[in-house]
Amino acid sequence: MSVGLWERAAAWVFKAVTGVLFALFRLLSPRRDDVSRNRVPPVSNPLLLLSATQLAKKIRRREVSSVEVVQAYIDRIQEVNPLVNAVVKDRFDAALQEAAQVDKLIEEETDGEVLEDRLPLLGVPLSVKDYFSLQGIPLATGVVSRQGVLSTVDSPPVAFLKRAGAIPLGITNVPEVCFWVESHNHLYGITNNPYDLERTPGGSSGGEACLIAAGGAVIGMGSDVGGSIRIPSFWCGTFGHKTTPGVVSVDDTYPPCSGRLWEYVSIGPMCRYAEDLLPMLKIMAGPNAHMLSLNTKVDLKKLRFFTIPDDGGSSMTSPVCKDLIDIQRKVVERLEADLGVKVQEVRLPELRHSFQIWDTYMGLPDKEGKPPHHIVELMGEPGRPVWPLWELLKRMVGKSEHTVAAIGMALFEKLKSKPSSFAIQQKEKLQKEMEDMLGNDGVILYPPNPRVAPKHHHPLFTLYDFGYTGIFNILGLPVTQCPLGLGEEGLPLGVQVVAGKMQDHLTLEVALYLEKTFGGWRDPGAKKSS
Repeated sequence: MSVGLWERAAAWVFKAVTGVLFALFRLLSPRRDDVSRNRVPPVSNPLLLLSATQLAKKIRRREVSSVEVVQAYIDRIQEVNPLVNAVVKDRFDAALQEAAQVDKLIEEETDGEVLEDRLPLLGVPLSVKDYFSLQGIPLATGVVSRQGVLSTVDSPPVAFLKRAGAIPLGITNVPEVCFWVESHNHLYGITNNPYDLERTPGGSSGGEACLIAAGGAVIGMGSDVGGSIRIPSFWCGTFGHKTTPGVVSVDDTYPPCSGRLWEYVSIGPMCRYAEDLLPMLKIMAGPNAHMLSLNTKVDLKKLRFFTIPDDGGSSMTSPVCKDLIDIQRKVVERLEADLGVKVQEVRLPELRHSFQIWDTYMGLPDKEGKPPHHIVELMGEPGRPVWPLWELLKRMVGKSEHTVAAIGMALFEKLKSKPSSFAIQQKEKLQKEMEDMLGNDGVILYPPNPRVAPKHHHPLFTLYDFGYTGIFNILGLPVTQCPLGLGEEGLPLGVQVVAGKMQDHLTLEVALYLEKTFGGWRDPGAKKSS
């Protein structure tokens, strides 16, 4: 049987299995009759409409106090969280105490430039994904059996942001063990998209993107091994950056890296305003910031631009919707008109196998032959591994502590075949093509997903669509997800901006241009026509 036929058979079997699971889940799930509105209310406090960079400057100049800013964000979280369920554990009292200490420090410090140099985010609130250790806060990653596990230290990027003066407000929701594209678990519940509460914000950094988009946070941080920063940032209309792997530390996180995941997991900033991306990345990278050319000035007119409209028509993925095709074409037109560059359209046939490549490489052992952790082990932590078939039976009668998606992924993992030599060959060919194309001055535009934010649980039918993002984890390339306004349904549109390894500064500069040109983040509470 040819590879194409194997792909079609695998896609059909998975869709059939998940279809049954989805039907059972809907049957056993309570109706959501408590949602009285379709989206979050508009942002009313002007402090919430300033970037982190602007807020830090105002706080240093004593134009506003840190306590005022932190309280404004706490008030907004308390307003929207009952609707979206993004924040799952807060530290509001501690945050206000820390804000008061910031204000006292500013009163005593006479040199604002010293503060800006040492503490660039002094007094600015921060949200943290339930994947990073945040001292004194549970690190459950949505696993019921881990609800009593408290973090005793801060994960390095959290620590660096705190040392820069940022004040964590709490942790945000994720899928169970972070292995799905929807932020839903049986410990904290399901997170809703602020633009439409009946839709998903994505995952695994879905709580982060949702809260930022809803105006409940100005900056946050995510992790990405298959699109976990970019898909939620896309579906929630915010900025998110997948850093070149190996730059930002992944220590003190859960699930921990195993197998070859060190090569593919990226930690990066998430925010509402593009100007916050680069300073956040500088801070989060800590001693590794020198690996990136973040202080290098970028002239967009001297870059080479490429556009790839889709993955070439894989039988496993959905067709790219018209709204996304049209907006990417408009980006190309504006780049050519504004910058005088020529954007070359290219097609790479290997992209048709993106999911297969991602799936193969995610299962490879490390140099010592140790395989990555199995999902069943992570679901049972800190106890014994779960039995997915037993959990499926329990789920049918509403007794399992695990979600349909987690059980389905565990079953899928059990049924996986040996690593595909074909996928390895395709990856190596694609890697060379990408590196030759990008060099150190090339940028690619590529859809982040075939569709805008779907209804809750619908991604169960479109598992393979995240190949659009996952392929860049395996290739080790930096990507910035950029919002491009709203489509016909009032839902965010966007594009991935991809560059060569260690060329993160190129995609961050393009993000600034796209924000200026297309308007960036849109308040989900405003009228859909805005």
